[in-house]
Amino acid sequence: MAAPAPLSPLAPKIYAELPPIDGVRLAAGAAGIRYQGRADVVLAVFDTPANVAGVFTTSKCPSAPVDWCRDNLGEGKARALVVNSGNANAFTGKLGQEATELTAKLAAKAVGAEESEIFLASTGVIGEPLDATKFEGVLERLAADARADAWLDAARAIMTTDTFPKVATAKAVIGDVEVTINGIAKGAGMIAPDMATMLAYVFTDAAISSEALQKLLSKGVKNSFNSVTVDSDTSTSDTLMLFATGAAQTRGQKKIKKAGGKDLADFAEKLDALLIDLARQVARDGEGARHFVEVQVTGADSDKAAKRVAFSIANSPLVKTAVAGEDANWGRVVAAVGKAGEKAERDRLSIWFNGIRVAHDGLRDPDYDEAAVSAAMKQDTIVIRVDLDIGKGEAIVWTCDLTKEYVAINGDYRS
Repeated sequence: MAAPAPLSPLAPKIYAELPPIDGVRLAAGAAGIRYQGRADVVLAVFDTPANVAGVFTTSKCPSAPVDWCRDNLGEGKARALVVNSGNANAFTGKLGQEATELTAKLAAKAVGAEESEIFLASTGVIGEPLDATKFEGVLERLAADARADAWLDAARAIMTTDTFPKVATAKAVIGDVEVTINGIAKGAGMIAPDMATMLAYVFTDAAISSEALQKLLSKGVKNSFNSVTVDSDTSTSDTLMLFATGAAQTRGQKKIKKAGGKDLADFAEKLDALLIDLARQVARDGEGARHFVEVQVTGADSDKAAKRVAFSIANSPLVKTAVAGEDANWGRVVAAVGKAGEKAERDRLSIWFNGIRVAHDGLRDPDYDEAAVSAAMKQDTIVIRVDLDIGKGEAIVWTCDLTKEYVAINGDYRS
C-alpha cells in the first residue's frame, strides 16, 4: 500500500472540540483489515436505543453494508454503529452479505442488542472480500473501552486517503432546552453528488422521532453533501446517518414527533449548517488538492438549472486544472456553462474570479487586469461566480482543483 498522503495545505489549523453527548460512547481500535499499525474500526454504543435516520448512495451497485442499513432503517432504532476503513465490502457477492451478518452478530453480542439494532459501514478498496472474523474480540474490547470524548479518535479511524479528520459541532435550542449536535465524516476522493464516497455520522442528545429526523436529514443533504464534488465519481458506499439519543428529555425537552414546527426551527438551522461544514471539509481534503473552490451561479432559469450549471463548472477537468495552475481561464468556464444543457445566452454571461470580473456581456471585461487576477488566483480559496442574467435561479457547489497528486494517489491505490 502507498504511503499516506501528506497533510493537505487546506487542512484546518485546529479541530473543533466535540463535547460529550449523553447516551453515546465511542471507541476506535485496530482490527488489521488492511492498514497495519493504525486504528481501522470504530464502534459507537448507544446506552439506550437511539432514534435513527439515514441517506445512502444512489449507486445501482451499493455495498453490502448499505443494503444492511437500508433493511434495518425501517425499525428506526439503533444500539450500535460499526465502521471500518480499508475495505469497502462492496462488489463482494454472498461473501459480503455474510461479512455484514457476522459483523452485526459480533457487535450485537458486544453491546447486548438485537442485530436489527446494529448499523454498519465500510470504506476502502472495492471488490476485496472483508474478513469479518478479524472483528472477533475487537468489538467486545471497544464496547468496554468506549467513552464519551473519543470523537477525534473515531474520525481518524474511518479515514482512507483523507489527510485530516473531519469534525464539527453545534448547539441548538429546542423549546427552552439546549441540545448538542456532533458530526464526523470522511471523504477525499470518489466524491460526487448523491452522497459521494463519503461517510458521515451525526449525533445529538435531542429527543426527536425517527420520522422527523429523516425529513430533516433528507432536506439537509441537498445543500451540503449533494452540493460537493471532487472528481464526479459517486461511490458504492455513501452513508449519512443521524442518531438522536433523546437524553435531553431528562432536562425537560419535550419530544418532537414531526418536523416543521417552530420548536424545531433552530435545531434544523444548526443541523443544516453542520452538514455544510462537514461537506466543505470533504472538498478541502480532495485528493491532491491545493485550492478549495466555491462555484456560485446566479441568474439562472431556476435553482435546479443553476445547480446543474454549477456542477458542470465544478466537474470540468479543464476548469479544475486551470485553478491548479492558478490561471483564471474564463474560456473554460464559458465552455462548461455551454455544455450544461441549461438555458444560457452567451452575450449576457458575466464571470468573476475571487470578486474580480473577468468577463461581461459575453466579452472579456474592458477593465480586465491580468496582474490583479493572477495575484487573486494564488489564494487557497477560489470563488468562481457566474451570472447568467436570465432568471432568479441560484446555487452554490464546492469542489477543489485537480493536480498531479490526484493521479498519483489513485494510480496506486490498490497496490
